[in-house]
Amino acid sequence: MEHFIVSARKYRPQNFADVIGQQSITNTLEKAIENNHLAQALLFTGPRGVGKTSCARILAKNINQQDAELSSDEDFAFNIFELDAASNNSVDDIRSLTDQVRIPPQTGKYKVYIIDEVHMLSTGAFNALLKTLEEPPKHVIFILATTEPHKIPPTIHSRCQRFDFRGVSIPDMIKTLNIIIKKENIGIEKEAIKVIAESAEGGMRDAISLLDQVVSYSNENVTTSDVHAIRGTVSNEKLLKIANAIYENNSVEAIKQLDDL
Repeated sequence: MEHFIVSARKYRPQNFADVIGQQSITNTLEKAIENNHLAQALLFTGPRGVGKTSCARILAKNINQQDAELSSDEDFAFNIFELDAASNNSVDDIRSLTDQVRIPPQTGKYKVYIIDEVHMLSTGAFNALLKTLEEPPKHVIFILATTEPHKIPPTIHSRCQRFDFRGVSIPDMIKTLNIIIKKENIGIEKEAIKVIAESAEGGMRDAISLLDQVVSYSNENVTTSDVHAIRGTVSNEKLLKIANAIYENNSVEAIKQLDDL
């Protein structure tokens, strides 16, 4: 039996051109790499599932891409270090990281440290990180990612170049979902795709995950009703029927519609 790979992972962006809805940021990062004008500490902020971590990984790979010694993804991986601050938020965790920072990369020009959910670090951990951010070695770049930038101390904030990621627009989301639907040969109603995009509230990863979920739930073609059943939501059509019954003072029809729901 073939192992199922979730679509959000299968279709994770591999280069800046694949990142959806963040063109101003990806263009700026590409130009910064091209002109060798990249800050040593970057702060990626924005809602979940909009491409912060993906952009951090792509950036980490691209800044070493000019190096002839690095030719494969495995080579690049040796220069990229990721820390999930949600579960590694102590002073000792950060001190362990900063101890590694001093050691130059064995191959390539830069070592890149990606700290996800950085707002979860303790006060002591932030203080330990600050010392390194103030005077980072030339071979190191830090990328801090967070959904809650207001929780980051001003001292850390002031030492980072900030990039604000926005929620992905519904048209961009529908376009991306249609690409996946075509590749995966999924039968789905056009209106159902729109409902999925609207339900994700700007999070591309959430939209792709919901698509996976409704495909698993549906027997054949995915319908709008399937999406609402998974989401536990109500279609606009049914809400309008109740509203119309109330407007016409038709209490029997209103109660009937409510009973159906």
